[in-house]
Amino acid sequence: MTRVRGAQGVRGSGGARRWPAVPLLGALAVLLAGCGIRATEVPTDFGPAPSRVPCSLSDVAGSSAPDVAAETTAGVPVQVFLLCASQLVTVDRAVRVPDGTAEAERRVLVAQGLLDELARTPSANETGAGYTTDVRGGMSVGGPGPGDPEDALRLSTSPAALASYALAQIVCTFSDSAAAEGDGSVVLGGPDTDPLRRYTCTPEVRSRPGAQVPPSSGVDGG
Repeated sequence: MTRVRGAQGVRGSGGARRWPAVPLLGALAVLLAGCGIRATEVPTDFGPAPSRVPCSLSDVAGSSAPDVAAETTAGVPVQVFLLCASQLVTVDRAVRVPDGTAEAERRVLVAQGLLDELARTPSANETGAGYTTDVRGGMSVGGPGPGDPEDALRLSTSPAALASYALAQIVCTFSDSAAAEGDGSVVLGGPDTDPLRRYTCTPEVRSRPGAQVPPSSGVDGG
């Protein structure tokens, strides 16, 4: 194909004129500058995209309501404290207690059920909302030993050996349940003759479980 080059562009054999791209781009840059728009080759950083507020199960796609409903129909509805955004937050659970169970045995069954729920891996919805747990599986709880107060609970691991987050979860969960006397505290000890202490779940513990150890006082007996 024969081309004729001229000052106004390139003419092909068919007579159609094709304009060079560079002058057009230069003209566009001049027009943009005249309008007060600065051309740039570097992407502008507008900051991170807004993120979902954590610890809100209602914000998670397919909320956990169906899971909770299924759990609560299978036992006695309870609440346990999980960790979220470095705080203690309640979530709904259920524990199994046979009808007609004596009160003393009922307390222990509820406590063991709560302990199992604390050690259970949070559901997919809870994990998506930022919930975690520091309580490890395999721990058990029993009632008072010889000479202990009747409201005492003995863990298979001494409370003093637990990490601060795990102890805060257990204390706040137990003290807010039928496993305790309902006064915001719970008497805990380890196995055998481990000293008993009355632990209290305070607002400071709930808001800063990693830094604030549940306050406690010695208990006679044990």
